[in-house]
Amino acid sequence: MSSSEQRRRQLAREKFERQQKRREEARRRTRRITAIVAASVAVVAVVGVSAFVVAGKDDDKDKKGEAGASQSPAPEPSESESKAPAPPMKIDKKATYTMSLKTTQGDIAFSMDAAKTPETVNSFKALADKGYFDDTKCHRLTTQGIFVLQCGDPKGDGTGGPGYNIPDENLDALGKAGGDGTVVYPPGTVAMANTGQPNSGGSQYFLVYKETKLPPTYTPFGTMDDASLKAVQKVGEAGVEGGAGDGAPKKAVTVEKATVEKG
Repeated sequence: MSSSEQRRRQLAREKFERQQKRREEARRRTRRITAIVAASVAVVAVVGVSAFVVAGKDDDKDKKGEAGASQSPAPEPSESESKAPAPPMKIDKKATYTMSLKTTQGDIAFSMDAAKTPETVNSFKALADKGYFDDTKCHRLTTQGIFVLQCGDPKGDGTGGPGYNIPDENLDALGKAGGDGTVVYPPGTVAMANTGQPNSGGSQYFLVYKETKLPPTYTPFGTMDDASLKAVQKVGEAGVEGGAGDGAPKKAVTVEKATVEKG
């Protein structure tokens, strides 16, 4: 690989990691604002003031285009959301499950090994069973340095999540990190997006359509079949809206229906 190609990939990874950090900072700001509002309301109740308004708005730059493929990619739960419990364990931890996505760009399916990623598989089945992923957009595509399509956000802007977090799993599956701190995520890999912090995954995930190097901090929990990989590759080949290397895919991808079945 030429030095220029290595440098380009390094810059792409660094950009991704900066985005993850900005997302985490945005979430912390939201929590601080929530705490301030709650304190202010308590004061008003004591002194009997009739009404007041406190408002805060995150910079749109922090809200949009920030998933890393993951989170990558990831949801931005609020303070109250982050305290919600994960769904109870109901899957067979020894079984293999398949997640099937009926999308506007063709059917996409990937297998999930519950023995290696039980918490992730259990969460995805619980969410799919209640229609959580239905009528959602794959909001992010990257075409420079890293090559992923990110999905799983009900808001469609990279800030949504299920209201709880699931633990990181199977992080050593792709081997030890090299001197640059990364491992290779092979084409066909499906991994969890996160905020850049440990155990911060929610519902957002990314589909790797071309060999991608990222830190081994994103739970790899699925593998696409050949037909599905080709469908995602076509989305990648079409590029990003406006010709950028990171943003909404030019070929819009909407998940019309998502199901998870055993076997």
